[in-house]
Amino acid sequence: MKNKTLIIGALGQLGTVLSAQLRELHGSDQVVASDIHQQDHYDGIYEVIDATDAERIAAVIRQHEITEIYHLAAILSAKGEEQPLRTWHINMSTLFNVLEVAKSEGIKRVFFPSSIAVFGAEAPRLNTPNHAYLDPATVYGMSKSAGELWAQYYYDKYGLDIRSLRYPGVIGYQSLPGGGTTDYAVDIFHHAVRGDDYSCFLREDATLPMIYMDDAIRATIELMQAPREQISVRTSYNLAGLSFSPAELTAEIQRHYPSFSVSYQPDHRQQIADKWPKTIDDSVARSDWGWQPRYDLTTLCETMIAGLRDQYHQQDKDSLIRA
Repeated sequence: MKNKTLIIGALGQLGTVLSAQLRELHGSDQVVASDIHQQDHYDGIYEVIDATDAERIAAVIRQHEITEIYHLAAILSAKGEEQPLRTWHINMSTLFNVLEVAKSEGIKRVFFPSSIAVFGAEAPRLNTPNHAYLDPATVYGMSKSAGELWAQYYYDKYGLDIRSLRYPGVIGYQSLPGGGTTDYAVDIFHHAVRGDDYSCFLREDATLPMIYMDDAIRATIELMQAPREQISVRTSYNLAGLSFSPAELTAEIQRHYPSFSVSYQPDHRQQIADKWPKTIDDSVARSDWGWQPRYDLTTLCETMIAGLRDQYHQQDKDSLIRA
C-alpha cells in the first residue's frame, strides 16, 4: 500500500515547495495539501484545514485515507513575539491536535519541524551539538522545544513514529518568508534583483546558520524515508547547511550586482539572533541517515538570483498581457 500524505500548512514558505516535491515524487493523487485559506486554482488535491480544529483534521484523514502527516503550521519567531500568548496557543494546540489524531487514526509517520530557535544563551554558539541545553529566548522557540519533548513522549508511550528537524534559516525564491528572524536572507535577494537598495534589520556581522530550500526539502524527505531503526533521535535532529553574516551575503550578491547597496539598522530581531548559534553540529543526522548538504554560498546565490530573475520576468510579461 502506498503512503498518502497530508501536508498541514502547505501554503507557507516550506510547505509550498515540499508539496510540489512530494507530488512529483509520489504523484498528485497521493498528496493532499491543506491550509487555513481557500484556494480555488490549486495544482493538486487541496483541503481547507484550520489546524486548531482536530475534528476537521480527522475528517480529512479519513476522507483521503491518509497514512503520513507533515505538520508545518506555526507562527514564527519574530512574528510570534508580537503576540506571545496567541503564538503559544496556536503552535501547541495545533501540534497536540495532530499528535492525538495521528494516534487515534493509526497514522504511520508524522513530521514536526523544529528550529534552531530552541537554543538560547546557555548553548555553545559554535558547533552547537544536538544534545545542547535548550533555553529558548522566544515563544516560538519555547513552543518548538516543548514540541520536541512531546514528540519523544508520544514515541515512547504510544509508539508514534514522529520525526523532526531543527531547521536553520531556510532560503528560497519560491515564496515570501513568513516572519522569521532569518528572513533578511530571502528579502535581500528580492531587493537586489529589483535594483533596490536594502536596509537590513540585523548587524552586518550577525552570523547565523542557514540552509538553501532544496537542501531543506531533501533533508526532510530523506529523514521521512529513512528506515525506522536508523532514527536514534526522537526529539529533533540538528540540521546544517552553511553559516554566513549579512556582510558576507552582501559581498556575494555584489559579485552579480556590483552597485547593490546595503545599510544596517538592527531592530528587536537582532536581540533574538544574539542568542542563536552561529554554526551547527549536525553529525548525528549525517551518521544516522546520511545527511549531506549540497549548496554553498556561491551556488545558493547563483540559484536564488536566477530563480527570482525568472519570476520577475514572468510578472513583467503578465503585466504587459493584462495591459
